Amino acid sequence: MSPWLRRLAVLLRRERYGGELDEEMAFHREQAEKEFVAGGMTPEEARFAAMRQFGNATRMRERSHEVMSLRVETVAQDLRFAMRQLRKNSGFATTAILMLALGIGASTAIFSFVDAALIQPLPYAQPTRLVDVDESAPAFPRTNLSRDDYDDWKRMNSTLDSLDVYTGSGFLLRMGSVSEPVPAVRVSDGFFHTLGVQPMLGRDFRQGEDKPGGAKIAMLSYGTWMTRFGGRQDVIGQGVSLNGDPYTIVGVLPKNFAFAPRGGAEFWVPLLDRSGCEQRRSCHNLDGVGRLRSGVTVAQARADLKKIAAQLAAQYPNSNTGQGATVQPLSEQIVGQVQPILLTLLAGAGLLLLIACVNVSSLLLVRSESRRREIAVRGALGATLARLLRQFVTEALLLAAAGCGAGVGAAAGMMALLRNMFPKQIAQRAPFLDNVGLNAHTCMFAGGVALLAMLLMAVTPAVRLSMRDLHEALGEGGRTAAGRVWRRLGANLVVVELTVAVVLLAGAGLLGKSLYRLLHVELGFDPTHLATVSLMMTDPASQKPEQLRAVYREIDMRVSSLPGVESLGLTSDLPVQCFCDTDWIRIPGKPYHGEHNDVMERDITPEYMQTLGAKLAEGRWFNAADDDKHPRVTIINETMARRNFPGEDAIGKTIGDIKLSPQSMRQVVGVIADVREAAPDSEPSPTEYFPISEGPDTSFQLAVRTRGDEKAFLPELVKTLRAINSNLGVYGEISMEQQVGESPTTVLHQLSAYLVGGFAVLALVLGVVGLYGVVAYSVSQRTREIGVRMALGAQRSAVHSMILKEAGLLAGIGIVLGLACSMGAAALMKSLLFGVRAWDGWTLAGVAGVLGMCALLASLIPAGRAARVNPVEALRAE
Repeated sequence: MSPWLRRLAVLLRRERYGGELDEEMAFHREQAEKEFVAGGMTPEEARFAAMRQFGNATRMRERSHEVMSLRVETVAQDLRFAMRQLRKNSGFATTAILMLALGIGASTAIFSFVDAALIQPLPYAQPTRLVDVDESAPAFPRTNLSRDDYDDWKRMNSTLDSLDVYTGSGFLLRMGSVSEPVPAVRVSDGFFHTLGVQPMLGRDFRQGEDKPGGAKIAMLSYGTWMTRFGGRQDVIGQGVSLNGDPYTIVGVLPKNFAFAPRGGAEFWVPLLDRSGCEQRRSCHNLDGVGRLRSGVTVAQARADLKKIAAQLAAQYPNSNTGQGATVQPLSEQIVGQVQPILLTLLAGAGLLLLIACVNVSSLLLVRSESRRREIAVRGALGATLARLLRQFVTEALLLAAAGCGAGVGAAAGMMALLRNMFPKQIAQRAPFLDNVGLNAHTCMFAGGVALLAMLLMAVTPAVRLSMRDLHEALGEGGRTAAGRVWRRLGANLVVVELTVAVVLLAGAGLLGKSLYRLLHVELGFDPTHLATVSLMMTDPASQKPEQLRAVYREIDMRVSSLPGVESLGLTSDLPVQCFCDTDWIRIPGKPYHGEHNDVMERDITPEYMQTLGAKLAEGRWFNAADDDKHPRVTIINETMARRNFPGEDAIGKTIGDIKLSPQSMRQVVGVIADVREAAPDSEPSPTEYFPISEGPDTSFQLAVRTRGDEKAFLPELVKTLRAINSNLGVYGEISMEQQVGESPTTVLHQLSAYLVGGFAVLALVLGVVGLYGVVAYSVSQRTREIGVRMALGAQRSAVHSMILKEAGLLAGIGIVLGLACSMGAAALMKSLLFGVRAWDGWTLAGVAGVLGMCALLASLIPAGRAARVNPVEALRAE
């Protein structure tokens, strides 16, 4: 719009407002006149009395215009002036916007993960009523359900509308001439009904379709329907071969359906026949999910199921003694592991945002001091404090808006980067990652943060505005005042920055040291040059023990002949995978009152332990004679030996099941150094090892020790295995080093350490820059003082020392306060640490040393500049 059109628009708005105001005033005068006439006055007397009552109409009109100070033209004027000021000081504006963008972007990006995982409800019907239901034992707060216990709990409970179970499985999918292992889940018939999920195509499982002997039917995940079946509508009723058995597809799940505990599952099938494990009440392999009845709390459901567990313990002492129940919101079970990490990252991002805002406030203080003469002149010419404050608010609004816009853009990039940091196997178990992004919640959060930043930026220079200060500034030009302000407010802000930087550095140091300890934890074996692969035998004709043993021998022969192979071994479970496949044992001759004595069980070939590089503490390894035709033997780890045979020689001791049945009795022939079978950050658990030939299974895993690069060897290994038998499923090929490094525990520790470390580095840079700014600005404002000191005989070294002492005092206060706060912060993140104390003295000392050194380097330049001041030029300049 051209200038004359803008002026015309403003004139028209003023004319309209003036006309409306005149009409309003005339109306009120008429009402007053009527009241005076009613009181006995003549019309003329009433008119003069009303005019006297309302006073000077012109002055009232002027006051009304002053009250309407936020009218459009004034706001536009403030915006134009603010934009001119920011363009004039482009360096200041760019720096402030970049700092705000950094703080807002980091905090918004981390908040988006917190929002997706902890705030947004689960994508199920009435998710607050969904609970995770499992059993408990004295040594394990949360254990799986047995199938018999599940049947009893479902029948006897009075607090759940429904209770269903699920368990992981794997099938060999045969399509045409190609067989491929696929992840699957076995569920009870009401599983999807409990979640409140309806298939997008076809139907759900019907009541009773999970009973033994039922029809073999399956539901597809949306991704499987699209990739394997081309998204065809006629897929319903189509047959598919799973483990050599024909299944009929009855439904397709919605596109947005995800169930984190079994992420990546392609097929969902009913429980049907009981597996070998499920035929025993003492075998636990199911997880439960329930829906609370209306008005029932989690605590009430937990008490109800604990009562049932106590009844079952009395009824079945051989299998249920000591067992209880655990009930928690389903959301806690799904995101419980990542919750402390996300909250820690959000706190770190918040502290970084605080430092950014403090730095911007420092910049605004400097700028407000440089504008004191301008503000003083404007005040002397009649500008009110409110008018000046409104100008500062307008400038702060522009900065906050620009910083928020840039921050939201930075947040979008950070979100994509963080999502890509999650390995595929972790992302499958974290479906909330699909909800991470710019949505209403994250935009509102960014807007709220920007609003708070705007208020802080508006208040910071406003606290310096008073008419007394304006008059002082008009008289002295603001130079000595600037020095006083910087010693008070600026120095205090820098102390805050350094304190926060110490907290972040200490947190990053502890997490980094924890990650180092985790990556270098004693695994009990050598993960280098170790290739691993998972295998599944699904041909029903080849699932008899003797046929499986033949497959084992064929694998050993074929793979051993490959170039570069040193040794190989088979096992039921590779190390560093899971705390699973447990056994309930009893020691003959020792007191037994039905208590749980759970140990992990692993089935292995004789060469497996040597292939891993495990160490034999005493006794012997398995050999070819250890099979089902000879007396049964076992190897145990040192933890189990210490727990079950304290102060005794475990070799030659006997171990059995809870009934001490003859067929279960095994003699200990070897003790090995602990191998971490579960997560790297978990303590070694009591573990027993059985010869795999005694009870061969259709699912097993292979470890191969190679002379060269195991990653390069994997393709040839897979090719060889697939050529052995078309019904042998081969999947999950990975090096052991990768498996250790990409385990969920390691990935989450890496993520927290890297991000908090990144926040800490940025905080250190911003804090040191802030300290440099304080010292440098103070030196520039004290040029005259320094010149006088040197003119009176002060040595350059004394001036240099004086500046360094002032900087050192600020840094020292910040470090001391930061270390004190770090101790509290470390205690809060104790659950994220591994092998490191929350108050690690070396880490805190290192943080103090790093920050102290950086503070010294930041102070040397302005201190040197102060020492080089020429007294004559300094006094002449003043």
